[in-house]
Amino acid sequence: MIEFKLPALGSDMEEGKLLEWKAKPGDKVKRGDVVAVVDTSKAAVEVEIWEEGTMHEWIVQPGETVPIGAVLALLLAPGENPETAVRPEIAPVRPAAAPAPVAAPAAAAPAPGARRRISPAARKHAEDLGVNLDAVEGTGPGGAVTVEDIERAAKAAPPRRSAPPLLGEEGKAVQPTLDRAAEMRRAIALAMSRSKREIPHYYLSETISLARAAAWLEAENARRPMTGRLLMAVLTLKAVALACKACPDMNGHFRDGRFAPSAAVHAGVAISLRQGGLIAPGIHDVQAKSLSELMRNLADLVKRARAGSLRSSEMSDPTITVTNLGEGGVESVFGVIYPPQVAIVGFGTIARRPWVEDGEVRIAPAVVASLSADHRASDGHRGALFLAEIARLLQQPEKL
Repeated sequence: MIEFKLPALGSDMEEGKLLEWKAKPGDKVKRGDVVAVVDTSKAAVEVEIWEEGTMHEWIVQPGETVPIGAVLALLLAPGENPETAVRPEIAPVRPAAAPAPVAAPAAAAPAPGARRRISPAARKHAEDLGVNLDAVEGTGPGGAVTVEDIERAAKAAPPRRSAPPLLGEEGKAVQPTLDRAAEMRRAIALAMSRSKREIPHYYLSETISLARAAAWLEAENARRPMTGRLLMAVLTLKAVALACKACPDMNGHFRDGRFAPSAAVHAGVAISLRQGGLIAPGIHDVQAKSLSELMRNLADLVKRARAGSLRSSEMSDPTITVTNLGEGGVESVFGVIYPPQVAIVGFGTIARRPWVEDGEVRIAPAVVASLSADHRASDGHRGALFLAEIARLLQQPEKL
């Protein structure tokens, strides 16, 4: 059997809440299929599967919150059947956000590594009644927890005092809502603290003239329909991807004490969310895409990120991140690396500056490009070559 586990959907994720199953037991699935929707602190993410098989058993039910790496479901591999397949031992996972304990008859301790048997109906009934399943003794076959067990536990529990209702306009009761922005800020802070603690950052910057790029972009957009016009952000994104081919030690992941470069550039794009906070989902194979395709991908990614609808591969695959704070009028930005990546490139606002070219002083649009990189994977010399390559590519926009 194949274990389908909750993947890490970003360096700032510790746990996820299963919202919905997209594949039910008996369904055949293939690589790339969306089989579940998981809520993180930032977005509802469609989780893809990277194995071929048949959905056999859900281990986690919708509404449960579990840590990264928890087994969500079991699949039958091609050629396996339920009668002959060997079911793996799955350690019980205590939900990360369990209900408050309720007094109930003491439960017998399960055997080490054994998974308690709880029917879906009993699990739902426990959630509705606020009963802690860990404190319920199962009386069904093999110690399974039944609906009757849940009802007995609920009756045995002392009545809980409910909090006074929140009153809104005209004295009407309103339902309290989760402070999602605060939860997101906490997740970001934990991830960035880990990054600064574990990664030996170094920082470089270079001011790049965009005179040629701006002139080319203006002429190119004049030939395009309004809906097909390009943004400068697409040119800088493609330049970063192509520079990674010349400097591969900026593109990849640092895991298990070593750097593994990536042949493809999956560029994470830092996107500010309307409700506050930041998310950096990725666009795949940026180095191989046309500017038009990248423009469509970028517009779609921003739209879905702000709507809270992303795919797991977009959150877990980025090999380098690009952040652009030009719209905020910021001259330069030095980002914090998203582990396990080893570099993040920043672009500030495009401003008109005095620029010396061919012995003459001119006024030209220019941008400060910055690099935050991991000293375990590269050094300042390599970082300088990387920024110089980005600058060189932006002087030849027609070749991007």
